Amino acid sequence: MSTGQVHPDQHPIDDDLVRRLIAGQFPQWTELTVERFPSGGTVNAMYRLGDAMVVRLPLVKGGAKDVSTEQEWLPRLVSRLPTAIPEVLGVGKPAEGYPWPWSVYRWLPGENPEAGALSEPVLLAKDLAGFVAAMRSITLPGAPEAYRGGPVASLDASTRAAIEELRGIPQEGVDCDAATAVWEDALRAPGWDGPPVWLHADLMPGNLLVDSGRLTAVIDFGCMGVGDPACDLFPAWNLLPAEAREVFRETLGVDDATWNRGRGRTLSQALIALPYYRRTNPAMAHNARHVIRAVLGES
Repeated sequence: MSTGQVHPDQHPIDDDLVRRLIAGQFPQWTELTVERFPSGGTVNAMYRLGDAMVVRLPLVKGGAKDVSTEQEWLPRLVSRLPTAIPEVLGVGKPAEGYPWPWSVYRWLPGENPEAGALSEPVLLAKDLAGFVAAMRSITLPGAPEAYRGGPVASLDASTRAAIEELRGIPQEGVDCDAATAVWEDALRAPGWDGPPVWLHADLMPGNLLVDSGRLTAVIDFGCMGVGDPACDLFPAWNLLPAEAREVFRETLGVDDATWNRGRGRTLSQALIALPYYRRTNPAMAHNARHVIRAVLGES
């Protein structure tokens, strides 16, 4: 859970604002309780609405487009995926001084998995591979381009800048030379030469829900779209231990080039996140450190 303001330009959101928005646009739900839900997410605030719903509101302007993407595409994906995904129950509009669209979803039960504390890591790896494979099999036309879905080289400048920033934070203990070597290996890997595939594109532990160790739901589809299949390999390093990582790879049948790109992309995200969130979002910073250890421990 964030302990303070994560982004310098985020919009203030509190219980009273959410109550006013609900009363003005969904009066049938006015009597339901509104309570902030603690989340390690960085783009949206979440509020429980009664027992069966959740309100999700962008904290920053960049999240507004994600809301519209979910509202358009989630109803079309639900029947094509093996796990539960968010169901849009209400489409909120700017009001009460709040400037962006927002959504009301059905509440999905479950807990976020925690790297290093998985009760069924191999089974979870198979569940994740099944979800990724189902996403890739979707053939809906008119898909948006996935966030981060382009060539690995498009991340080069920001990744190298993050590595240099981490050189100036020795207390984090990142082996920046080793990180650079892994990153350059990803840059050398052949690019994806097939058609772009459907991706969730943000398979972080905070966007997964599990029960008894098994995957029950995937949430936060704001980055979804089509692109390089390597973009959905993130759980291999941000969640799964080594044995389960190999099961994930084998179940998906990932070739060496795609695996190297996926590892580089996952490392890049972690390297960029760590200096940005290390003082504002403990969950994101903790996972970034885990990814860096997991990736560099393989090399």
